[in-house]
Amino acid sequence: MSNSLRTSDVPMPTVPHAVGPDGASPDGAGPDSAGSLGVGRGLFYLAVAGIAWGTAGAAAALVFRDSDMGPVSLSFWRCAGGFVLLLAARLIRLRAGAARAGARGAAAEPVRRRVRRILATGVALAVFQTAYFASVEATGLAVGTVVTMGSGPVLIALGARIALGERLGRGGVIAVLGALTGLVVLVLGDEGGGAASVRPAGVVWGLVSAAAYAAMTLLTRWWGRSGTADSSDTTVWAFAVVSLCLLPLAVAEGLVPHTADPARMAAYLLYIAAVPTAVAYALYFAGAAVVRSATVSVIMLMEPVGAAVIAVALLGEDLTAATVTGTALMLAAVTGLAVAETRGAVAVRRGAR
Repeated sequence: MSNSLRTSDVPMPTVPHAVGPDGASPDGAGPDSAGSLGVGRGLFYLAVAGIAWGTAGAAAALVFRDSDMGPVSLSFWRCAGGFVLLLAARLIRLRAGAARAGARGAAAEPVRRRVRRILATGVALAVFQTAYFASVEATGLAVGTVVTMGSGPVLIALGARIALGERLGRGGVIAVLGALTGLVVLVLGDEGGGAASVRPAGVVWGLVSAAAYAAMTLLTRWWGRSGTADSSDTTVWAFAVVSLCLLPLAVAEGLVPHTADPARMAAYLLYIAAVPTAVAYALYFAGAAVVRSATVSVIMLMEPVGAAVIAVALLGEDLTAATVTGTALMLAAVTGLAVAETRGAVAVRRGAR
């Protein structure tokens, strides 16, 4: 697998907007208000988030190359920086009055439920990231990534069927299988024919990470149906929870990196906190609430696709047959699911008229 994927943090979710039974939003207002985000825009948000996440691995590889920072400390600074940026943006929007509708939606939600929602999202996110890194450390990047990102869509599809009544359909099943096949080809193919070793502890950690990701996605979709949750509110405070959860582990690992170029290191960390964290997670949290859970899990496989493209285009890595084949399979699966999701939403709207 390309070096640009070695620290790619796995995706995650959150909360907003009233939606119909198949993910259709009743209206088309802004992304922070209840019932505001349509399925088409939600799919676009998710695709952009996945591509942005794909750049995190390349940036993290530069951090590791130029310093002694560890993965947990990097995750802490990523989440803490993302929290500061998201909080500042939210305060500016509230002061300008642009988030009035979102604020009313959050106020309509009982305080106890809001606290439970934020804590659940933050804790699941912390488990998700930490378990993924533990899996990679125990059994290697290739196997850890395949177990986590490969089992995630399966767990989400099963959970969505049981808990939310969302049917994937024959086309959806084919798309999921195609995406997982593409992921395996992309990851294991780039490792030189599957030379990675499989260790039980790493597999267990990968399954724990996938289960936490599935739980976050399903809870996001569930809360998104209520129409009372504010996605920007959840995003901000979930990152505060994650930062607190990761802080002790980061201190134990070494919170402040040693580097010969502190300015460059600060620029790397600022980029990681801003683009693949603050921006990408805000888009993900909004989109995940209005799109079917299984579709979300497959579209977020855009992350390794984006990372592979960056590895070839910007980092000078070889364009292998595995990269081309895996990327093509995953993009085909994502495109097919996106088209089916959009058509389903249109059909729901027409039937409601």
